[in-house]
Amino acid sequence: MLSYLQSGEEWFGPLRLFQFISVRAILAGITAMFIGFALGPRLIRGLQSFGARQAFRDKEEVGELAELHEAKAKTPTMGGLLIFACVLFSTLLWAEPNIYVVTAMVVYAMLTVLGFADDYLKIARKNSKGLAGRYKLIGQAATVGIALFLLFGPLGETLTGVQGKAVGSSSEMLELWAPFYKDVLLDEMNLFLVFILFLLTLCGSSNAINLTDGLDGLAIGCTVTVALTYGIMAYASGNFLIAEYLRVSWVPGTGELTVVCAALLGGSLAFLWFNCHPAEVFMGDTGSLAIGGLVGIIALMVHQPLTLIIVGGIFVMEAGSVILQVFFFKTRGRRIFRMSPIHHHFELKGWKETKVVIRFWIMSLVFAILGLATLKLR
Repeated sequence: MLSYLQSGEEWFGPLRLFQFISVRAILAGITAMFIGFALGPRLIRGLQSFGARQAFRDKEEVGELAELHEAKAKTPTMGGLLIFACVLFSTLLWAEPNIYVVTAMVVYAMLTVLGFADDYLKIARKNSKGLAGRYKLIGQAATVGIALFLLFGPLGETLTGVQGKAVGSSSEMLELWAPFYKDVLLDEMNLFLVFILFLLTLCGSSNAINLTDGLDGLAIGCTVTVALTYGIMAYASGNFLIAEYLRVSWVPGTGELTVVCAALLGGSLAFLWFNCHPAEVFMGDTGSLAIGGLVGIIALMVHQPLTLIIVGGIFVMEAGSVILQVFFFKTRGRRIFRMSPIHHHFELKGWKETKVVIRFWIMSLVFAILGLATLKLR
């Protein structure tokens, strides 16, 4: 909303700065951090009084890991509400509400509700079994359906992007680009294929971050690098000169997603302040499912969903370790990791929790740099 202050530059020149996405992105990040630091202690106290404690798996199931994480039993969950508040209010303040911003926020809100329902059931039942998997999938599929309706339906014609161009029905929304490949991989897909692509990306991203959220600060720290990377990609995608220079898809209006990514970055840093070891609060599915969906939809709207495999390399590692563990156990009757996701494997090998987290952060930064390199190396 405050972006409209640029219209008052005639009587106060510095207000023209609000027309620049870079300025509003910086302010969005700062605003999100301020909101997070201000609300964080209050939210944590509220969750503690509500009894929103993290539910862990049975000791018989996780064995030695239960002893390592015994001290976390009283830590409240649902901290994803803090990140959601940071991102939502900061975005409302600093982003221009075009179809891409609206779609990103709707997806984020819907998956936050889905994750909240999952966490609430775990708390109410006092066990780690929350919302059934089929209901999560139905919720994610419904989210994808609404996202497609927003992008390709009548609202997409109403909410315009740069230079008054209607962006919701643009044929450019159907392009699919691949890392290290200089031409469009697919320049036209029917609605069914688009739905499948969106569903796979949102589900994959949501569930991968959810699996990564097992150690203090791990998932949210890796989210910082992913948000920063896709903020840069969104800025490039929305700027014709940069997109032409890098030979990536130019999607007018997606530059505003830079503000959303900056808000996510600021909110994540604020949450990390409370989530670093020893954690005062966990994000829970309220945060992990929703953040994964937000990152996924942004990757799709800037035509870089396949690059997310590189940028979110840590999340891919975590999800891949679970898939491999299950596959080998069911087909060969043995495990290849001491426990999955893979961060627990290193814990059980004797690594301290903080060492696992910091080393994974380092790898996440390397993956982010490699992801950005794909914009030029093609």
